[in-house]
Amino acid sequence: MDDTLRQRFAEAAREPRPDLAELCLLIGAAADPALDEAGTDAAQMELDRLAGLLPYGLTTAVDWAGATAELLGGRCGFGGSPADYQRLESSLLHQVLWRRRGLPILLSVVWMEVVRRVGGPIHGVALPGHFIVGFGDPAGAFVPADPFDGGRRLGEEDVRLLVAGATGAAPSSVVLEPADPLEIVLRVLNNIRAWASARPEQLATQLWTVELALLLPHHPARLRLERAQLLVRAGDFARGAVEMEAYADVLAEAEPSAAAAVRRQARAARALLN
Repeated sequence: MDDTLRQRFAEAAREPRPDLAELCLLIGAAADPALDEAGTDAAQMELDRLAGLLPYGLTTAVDWAGATAELLGGRCGFGGSPADYQRLESSLLHQVLWRRRGLPILLSVVWMEVVRRVGGPIHGVALPGHFIVGFGDPAGAFVPADPFDGGRRLGEEDVRLLVAGATGAAPSSVVLEPADPLEIVLRVLNNIRAWASARPEQLATQLWTVELALLLPHHPARLRLERAQLLVRAGDFARGAVEMEAYADVLAEAEPSAAAAVRRQARAARALLN
């Protein structure tokens, strides 16, 4: 991943109103060096084209949910299956647009970006284990829908069952709050990192996902340690050790035992230099 891409991602993430499609396409460019500026422009134009196919005059949340499902889930065939969880392409917006297949969160990004372009009332909803969208006002008339299932509308019990199926535990209640764009981007990066962590040959993919996540204005502090550990695994022992020690310094006052453990990891990394 080159420095120009890092800079573009950092700048896009710090915009007052971050562009979700742009950030997802920059993630795609990190994963797929063949995705150049012309390719990202083509993806944005495809979202524009799809938005132009939505009917005029939609007013209620039910109308928006029905029309979007008919277009994207029906005529265009966007959806997903368990096999899509095994493919990196399922987490890359440009690939999802061309293949019409993807993970729930990327399919939801397509829905959000298409409807947003024509001013429709749509939000992402970050359910545990499964991402969906909702039309309307979460505090009032709100229609949840599952893009992974072609846009099937969800009642309260459907949502509970969806969470239970994804997590193995039925929730006592489900919050359908709109997801922040940068939270969505972090979840996309986490999905790619989880996919790569199960594949030892994808160490470089794990590393760039962590590096992009660290460029977000808000991110889990532990990602700094994870990056240092990945550097050591990649053979960059000195830099990994330096970053572990810096992370230990941050931890030292609040969690001295954890800091000591990280310093031991740093010493072990330095020993590999000999």
